[in-house]
Amino acid sequence: MKVCLVRHGETAWSLTGQHTGLTDLALTPHGEDEARALAPRLRLMDFTHVLVSPRRRARQTCELAGFGDASEIEPDLSEWDYGDYEGRRSADIRNDVPGWNIWRDGCPGGELPADVSARADRVIARLSKMHGTLAVFSHGQFGAALAARWIGLALVEGQHFTLHPASVSLLGFDAHHPDRRTIELWNERCSDAIRLREQ
Repeated sequence: MKVCLVRHGETAWSLTGQHTGLTDLALTPHGEDEARALAPRLRLMDFTHVLVSPRRRARQTCELAGFGDASEIEPDLSEWDYGDYEGRRSADIRNDVPGWNIWRDGCPGGELPADVSARADRVIARLSKMHGTLAVFSHGQFGAALAARWIGLALVEGQHFTLHPASVSLLGFDAHHPDRRTIELWNERCSDAIRLREQ
């Protein structure tokens, strides 16, 4: 079993660095182009299951990449619930709360790291019952959380796994140690690869 983790394309708030949890933003026109650019890469993978966050930006990315009809909504793939920090930038939050780190401190009125870790573990448990190559359309911070938990790290280590909009990552297993989970590919941007080929 292999998991293809896809972050949604660009939104207005991903451009400005505002935390976007429950706010149901659509993709920007550029984000739509990024999502379409995923299609050639993802078509090669022959997915047995496609799971998608219920948020519009993730569903739109899944649809524009060509997998909308094959997808199933998975609520646990939603982005971190930022609570009182929804729509705010990390730098602005740290002006009010010096030293704040979402991966350690969570969000008042939203999710704590333990909540997000539990969600990631539920997703992994569900994925582990499936076979073949799976597609998961999700979000930046939750995708990082999922990767950290996939390889057995504490959730706080997710802060080291940056995910760009419309990126593709692969979570799998070591061929020689089938009980060892690995990160086979991280943060590949299909739109960049296509642009380079066209130049």
